[in-house]
Amino acid sequence: MAARGTQRVTSVQGVGSTSASLILSAASMLVACTCLGLLLAQAAQVHRLHAELRDLKLRVAGETDARRCGVPATAPSGGPEARDLGGIRMRREMQREGKRRRQRQLGRRTFLHLLPLSSHSYDEEDQTLLKWTTGRSQGEGLKLSGETVTVSTGGSYFIYSQVLYTDTTYVMGHVIRKRFDDNETNLLKCMKNMPANKTLALNTCYTAGVQYLESGSVVELLIPRKDAEISLLPHATFMGLYRL
Repeated sequence: MAARGTQRVTSVQGVGSTSASLILSAASMLVACTCLGLLLAQAAQVHRLHAELRDLKLRVAGETDARRCGVPATAPSGGPEARDLGGIRMRREMQREGKRRRQRQLGRRTFLHLLPLSSHSYDEEDQTLLKWTTGRSQGEGLKLSGETVTVSTGGSYFIYSQVLYTDTTYVMGHVIRKRFDDNETNLLKCMKNMPANKTLALNTCYTAGVQYLESGSVVELLIPRKDAEISLLPHATFMGLYRL
């Protein structure tokens, strides 16, 4: 009898141990599944945050470019389609603003290209002056009056000039001179050796440079030779000013 009781207790203990093992295994699997679910949820959240950060960087970059171009920066709302449409509208607005800026710059452009009409010398001065006509012009910053150009819009100007000499004097040349506040300043100078043979006396002298011209200053081209012989062809002798 005692042996049978012992055997019955042992059997019950074995069944209890098996049940406990099954419960522990199930609990371990549940914990593992829960941890795996949490990890997957965290990975999805991290991926979503990365996508939002990338979109935010793109919007900030677009708004910065828009502010540089003077375009009101409006962040598009909605999904990817709305953001794409917003980006297209922003690019179009930037293109239109660039076109308007170029048109404004074109409207402010000032230049004057002069062609020779005649040359003459004053008896009391050993120099020859040219009377000009307008070849091409734009803007209101420069005004031609016979021999001189008056600057009404001050600024930096690119000045160029060319004279074709047919004179046998050993050295020929010309000076671009500015008069402002009763002061005279030589801005540019050009010199050229000339042959003594009349049939060979044909040399061109060209000069150019950038100078600052005050509003109210007067610019002229003079040749420091009396009765200088030059060509008055428009492609041979000319002068111009271009506001930078």
